[in-house]
Amino acid sequence: MKVLKFGGKSLSNGEGINKVISIIENKVKQGEEIAVVVSARGNATDELEEILGIAAKNGDYKTPFESFKKEQNGEYADIDLSVEFEVLDKLFEGVSLIGDYSNKIKDQILSQGELLSAKLLTSILTQKGINARLTDSRALIKTDSKFGDAQPLEQVSKKNVVHYFKENSDTVNIITGFIGSNSNNDTTTLGRNGSNYTASLIANYLDAEELQNYTHVDGIYTANPELVPDAKKIDRLSFNEANEIANFGATILHAKTIIPLLEKNIPLRILNTFNHENQGTLITSKSNKEGIKTLSVLENVSLVNLEGRGLLGKTGVDARIFRVMGDNDISVSIISQGSSERGIGLVVNADQATKAMIELEKEFENDFYSKDVNKISITDDVSVISIIGQDLSTFHKPYTALIKNKIVPILFNNTVTGKNVSLVVKKSQLHKALNVIHGEIFGVSKKINIAIFGHGLVGGTLINQILESAPAIEKRKDIKLNVFAIANSKNLLLNKNGVSPNWKNEIQTNGFSYTIDDVIAFANENHLENLIAIDNTASAAFVENYVPLAEGSFDLISSNKVANTLSYKFYKDLRKVLAENQKNYLYETNVGAGLPLIDTIKLLHLSGENITKIKGVFSGTLSYLFNNFSAKEVPFSEILKEAIDNGYTEPDPREDLCGNDVGRKLLILARELDLQNEFEEINIQNLIPEHLREGNVADFLNKLKEFDPIYNKIKAEQQPNHVLRYIGELSGDLQNDKGNLEVKLVSVPSDTALGGLKGSDSFFEIYTESYGDRPIVIQGAGAGSAVTARGVFGDILRLSEKG
Repeated sequence: MKVLKFGGKSLSNGEGINKVISIIENKVKQGEEIAVVVSARGNATDELEEILGIAAKNGDYKTPFESFKKEQNGEYADIDLSVEFEVLDKLFEGVSLIGDYSNKIKDQILSQGELLSAKLLTSILTQKGINARLTDSRALIKTDSKFGDAQPLEQVSKKNVVHYFKENSDTVNIITGFIGSNSNNDTTTLGRNGSNYTASLIANYLDAEELQNYTHVDGIYTANPELVPDAKKIDRLSFNEANEIANFGATILHAKTIIPLLEKNIPLRILNTFNHENQGTLITSKSNKEGIKTLSVLENVSLVNLEGRGLLGKTGVDARIFRVMGDNDISVSIISQGSSERGIGLVVNADQATKAMIELEKEFENDFYSKDVNKISITDDVSVISIIGQDLSTFHKPYTALIKNKIVPILFNNTVTGKNVSLVVKKSQLHKALNVIHGEIFGVSKKINIAIFGHGLVGGTLINQILESAPAIEKRKDIKLNVFAIANSKNLLLNKNGVSPNWKNEIQTNGFSYTIDDVIAFANENHLENLIAIDNTASAAFVENYVPLAEGSFDLISSNKVANTLSYKFYKDLRKVLAENQKNYLYETNVGAGLPLIDTIKLLHLSGENITKIKGVFSGTLSYLFNNFSAKEVPFSEILKEAIDNGYTEPDPREDLCGNDVGRKLLILARELDLQNEFEEINIQNLIPEHLREGNVADFLNKLKEFDPIYNKIKAEQQPNHVLRYIGELSGDLQNDKGNLEVKLVSVPSDTALGGLKGSDSFFEIYTESYGDRPIVIQGAGAGSAVTARGVFGDILRLSEKG
């Protein structure tokens, strides 16, 4: 025989009840011997409890009760449920008159949900020609008299069930879950989710072949799919693992369900009423493999904290605490004690927290006077996440991921076996914490949520690069890049699931004005983890947003050089904020676009290598200008116009020609070596004749020929086989606080590496103590939107693979 158990959502009106009937019909047609255990339909138990509360306050309970009756009959108005409705009517009326009720009365009321469900299903099956019988489990499951959470009396209950099924073996028995009766035949209930318990008891007593638990999901998942979209179904679990999941809050299982099945080694299969094709999750005595199975959540809990200097090393404290809890019937799910904190934390049900605190205060009253205990408090709005199967040897990975996302567990605890770890977190952080942990420990893609500010040449190219490459990166690296925000100086486009390739039109039509707080709030509200903010603007004003972004749990990446070239104080203050919030800031493209220059210098410096000098061509624009001017017998103005026409320069070419951009890049490298130079201290040779430095762009562009006599003369006065290069150079004693920073036009032999530069390449020589006169040379494309965007993309992948 197989025992089938159907939950409330499976039995709800419409598709649910029809699917249940279809499942039972098919099994009967196939000749399977089955017994069916049912829960109350839909939300009947909650609705009955709510009506009971209204009646106890002498409120208008009749209106919701009429709605309840209508919903319970559903599409089957011809089925007579009047007996059950009459019982409820009398009970509600009595409660309304008295203004109160006992747990015994409450059990009588709540039991009607299952009775209505079983009666309706039995009647429908009978109408369809199936030999079905309503089986009131109150006649079978005998319990103690603890109303609301009664314990079955095993011997007598088993005897009743075996005898009943022997007498009624020729029918499909539709059994009420959740309810039983005591020795006086008073109705009792087995606690919330007790229908699962009823089903496992029936399966045990009848030595069933399998218990099939039909729900509204495909089985047990690695996490609640409603909270973690990437959760995966688990095909197989052991009873021990399932018991841990149940104990730590998985609502699909009742904590007591597993034991009766384990005793007889009866498999439990969790199935989806609404998806016949799915094989569900099979729970047996053996698991298919070791390792982390799932994340379970306990909500509606509170943390009771006991703090005091005198608790340290004092014997008997735990015993006193648990005696108080036991005497007051308060269940403790987690206890954590830290000697350094001199405190003890207890996780209890939220509705028992105040009682726990009051009773503990009574117990430790004398300890308050002796100052051994100084505080007993409650922390509400907490949740417990349990990682079932988590070994402490690898716990650092999810823990580090939580800290990186600014989620600091209030306390954590592991079981004696060391195979399950529980974390107490703020309830507001639960959703995000689950996604962070799940992404870290299961074989799903790690989700990286990206906000991009600035979508000009570099920013726009980057967005398109990410959207085009994301599927391949997810497949190859298990990293899912999700661009959830795109912004320019005026408008912001948000989509928690990621922007579309049509983002340019969407930001025009759906974009809205914003502050940086809107982006941070959106990420928090949607529980987005692993956040990266990318600054592709050239704005000095936007840099002010770096601190709130870091404090809002964003790592930072920028192609914008401003943040690294403001005052040294700002430079250090920003890094202090980053360190305090454990955030990273990458800016490889600040110097050399896509070339690995900053990374190389950082590694050399961190390794203790003494860098003695850095020299190179920092500007792709000026590289193009002087490489071509040196190689061709044409006027300087002609090469400059060519560069302008090809888009190699800024709209106002004077921004390139003044040398400030090279100066900023040189300053960034100096600061990587912990030098404290300010921008004003750089000696920069301005390439623009003094009389052309002011005025509008149009006038300047009309006077380009005025460059020719100056630069033709410089070119002509060079030594033979020499060429012009515009370089930045960092020199001096770089072990001091400050170095010598120069930006200048130099003449070098054409047969040197620097002299042989072509096109618009950037070129860098790094001289170190170890390498002596032979510098480390880095050369390549140092400009262009595609190259810079690809460099920013590289920074994204560096951050994505961290941790």
